[in-house]
Amino acid sequence: MTLPRIGTVRTLEDASKWVERMAQGCVRVTSATVSREADRWFVSLAVEVERAIPISNGSGDTIGVDLGVLSLATLSDGTVIPGPKALRRGLRQLRRLSRSHSRKTRGSRNRARAARRLARHHAKVAHLRRDHLHQLTTRLAKTHGRIVVEDLNVKGMLGNRQLARALSDSGFGEFRRQLSYKCQWYGSELVVADRFFPSSKRRCGCGTVKEELSLSERIYRCQSCGLVLDRDLNAAINLAGWAHPAVTASAAETLTACGADRKTGPRPAGGREAGTGIAPEPTGSIGGPQTRGAFVRV
Repeated sequence: MTLPRIGTVRTLEDASKWVERMAQGCVRVTSATVSREADRWFVSLAVEVERAIPISNGSGDTIGVDLGVLSLATLSDGTVIPGPKALRRGLRQLRRLSRSHSRKTRGSRNRARAARRLARHHAKVAHLRRDHLHQLTTRLAKTHGRIVVEDLNVKGMLGNRQLARALSDSGFGEFRRQLSYKCQWYGSELVVADRFFPSSKRRCGCGTVKEELSLSERIYRCQSCGLVLDRDLNAAINLAGWAHPAVTASAAETLTACGADRKTGPRPAGGREAGTGIAPEPTGSIGGPQTRGAFVRV
C-alpha cells in the first residue's frame, strides 16, 4: 500500500481483493487515515462501493432479544448466550499493569514500556468484546427474519455505580449499532420496542403487569396464573410479541405503570425500514453504514 509522504508499506492482511475490485472499477478509495492503537499501526480506507441490499418483506421467524449483565443475551426461544466478560477476567492484570506504570519514573524508558504493555492489555479486552458481539449479531441477522430489541437508556443506566462496570463490559450500545446495519446487509428487520414497555414486569401469557420487580428477583412468579419463569426469558418472549400488532394492542391495554399513557408501537431502528439505502461491503472489521470504511493492519 502506497501512502502519501510515507511511501510503500507492507500490509499484514491480504488486500488483494480490494486491488482486484479497484482494477475493475467496483470500488473507489476516497481517503486513507493512518492510526496507532497499542503500538500497532492501522490504515483506515474510506471507500465507495455499490452493493445490492435485500429488501425485508417481514417474512421469517421473530426472535426477541433481552440483554442483561449476568448473561449477555437471552433469546425468546430459550437460548442463553453468555458474555465474554473480557474486562472482568482481565481486571487483575489490568490493576497490576496500572500499578507498574504509575511507579515508573516519568519520562523514562521503563515508563514508556509499561505504558505500551498497559495499552496492549486494554486493546486485547476491547478486541475480545468486539469480536464476540460481531459473531452474535451476524448470527442473529442471518438466521432470523425479524429481531426485536429494547430501546435501552444506556447512558442513564451507567449512572448506577454498582452496575456501570458490568454494563460497559457488556457493550449494549455496540450490540445495537452492529445489529442495525447487519440487518440491512442480510435482509432481516430490526424492531425496537418502546423504552417504557415493561418487558420484565409483564407476564408473557396472561398480560399481568407487576407493580414492583427488583433487580435481585431473577425468577418471575405470576400471582394471577401461578407461572414461574426465568425473568430474562419472560422479557424476551414479551419482546418477540411486541412485533405483532395484536399482541401489541393487548399489551397496551394491560399497562398499569411506567408509560401507560404514552404512545407505543413497533418501529424500525434508525427511523426507517431496514433494507433500504446503501451499505458498505461486509467484511470482518468494517464499520457501519455511517463509516463506509475498512481497517487494514500495516
